[in-house]
Amino acid sequence: MADATANEPTIQGQLPLYKKPEPLSAQAHKGKGITYTGRPFDFLADTHFVPLTVGEFGLAASRFPILFLGENRTPVAAMGLQQGANLFVNPQNGLYEENCYLPAFVRRYPFVAASHGDDSDRFTVCVDAGSHLFSDTPEEPFFNEDGTPTPFLERAIDYVRRFESDVAQTVEFVKELRDLDLFDQQQTNLRQPCGGAAGRRQLLGRVRREGQSAVPRQSGQAARFDGAGRDLRPHDLDVPVGAAASARRPAPGSDPGQLPAPARHAAALARAVGADARHM
Repeated sequence: MADATANEPTIQGQLPLYKKPEPLSAQAHKGKGITYTGRPFDFLADTHFVPLTVGEFGLAASRFPILFLGENRTPVAAMGLQQGANLFVNPQNGLYEENCYLPAFVRRYPFVAASHGDDSDRFTVCVDAGSHLFSDTPEEPFFNEDGTPTPFLERAIDYVRRFESDVAQTVEFVKELRDLDLFDQQQTNLRQPCGGAAGRRQLLGRVRREGQSAVPRQSGQAARFDGAGRDLRPHDLDVPVGAAASARRPAPGSDPGQLPAPARHAAALARAVGADARHM
């Protein structure tokens, strides 16, 4: 359940985007809320890897490489290859790329869940008090005058609850992939787009192309892989975009500037990953 008053909730794992998450309460946050500025996505501009849940793979694959990072194989959308260089946020106006899928992790912001130890069904809703959207004169207040949550906050709590359920399903899905030994991995050199200097080496993972045939067909795992795995199989890192975007990649020798902006960025990411990752 959502709980804004329980003691010592903790936020699990790394938390991109968030600067100062704190538990929401009427005592601390009455009169505060969210004000949407003219630069609504400045908070995303410095984040190049954004976590994904398994239900998003199909939509995300049309725009981003899906990578599995680190020992936990955390699935992420690659929106850039250098910290501080999200290719889908316009640095001139703080806007997100039009008509481009926005991951649920970003849509949840500035809210987040903090867990309560072994009680997996209980969480505290937190808000990033360091966000540029957090305001003492809000357009969308968190609490009514009587201290009850506003409809805006109730919707946010419901979204956080559903997101946490999706995260749990994603953890289980990744565990099944690991148990079936379907991951390849390699440390690869991530280069800046547009001919920039080489960056640090990063441990990346992907689902092997022959993965689906390795799944026992009599098991429930097969159905789950059929649903989500098909969105992972195209992600050889030399062609990291899904069918919709890859169909719009420039022909050899053509000008990538002629592509719509999201496809241009996807093509730039494909080039930037480079030959080091092509045989993962």
